[in-house]
Amino acid sequence: MSAVVVKNLGQLEYETCWQAMRDFTDTRTAATDDELWLVEHPPVYTQGQAGKPEHLLLPATDIPVVQTDRGGQITYHGPGQLVAYPLLNLKRRKLGVRDLVTLIENSVVRLLGDYGIIGEPRPDAPGVYVDGKKISSLGLRVRKGCSYHGVAINVNMDLQPFANINPCGYAGLAMVQLTDYTAEPPSVAEVADRYSARLLELLK
Repeated sequence: MSAVVVKNLGQLEYETCWQAMRDFTDTRTAATDDELWLVEHPPVYTQGQAGKPEHLLLPATDIPVVQTDRGGQITYHGPGQLVAYPLLNLKRRKLGVRDLVTLIENSVVRLLGDYGIIGEPRPDAPGVYVDGKKISSLGLRVRKGCSYHGVAINVNMDLQPFANINPCGYAGLAMVQLTDYTAEPPSVAEVADRYSARLLELLK
């Protein structure tokens, strides 16, 4: 199977990263290695293709809102959140979109297990939940048989901006993060290393 090149991009503006993902997907060939990008974004709300504007509860917020081309509704990205973008040739890996969603959710569940946290996917709402509260949000796009966008894992961030939206379209959905369940707050860099290892296990 094709290798996966892991790239730690540090903190990067959402729109810069999004454009780079589209460029990578549009120019890759059948021989291009898959990549996993690990990044933090400055504060931004992103609205999925089918996103409904009413899920942004406070339109006057000073956090920008970007209309993007992934699936799903509105979510928030900010410092202290790990965002992982698996740029995969699904055709070559013989993965359907549902297979990829399940694989990503399972990789997050395994990551949480490393910290003694029990996480669970929900069949009706993509992502991973702890005690019914959302710790990880997921949104994908597939073009030319290849995936981009990915998964956000709340590590050690300001969760307040989630109060300005219906996260992923669910009113009143409580958001949590790793530091709510750990004695020592892990760094985003540590979680990135652990998460990439967990995802690559499942992609073998």
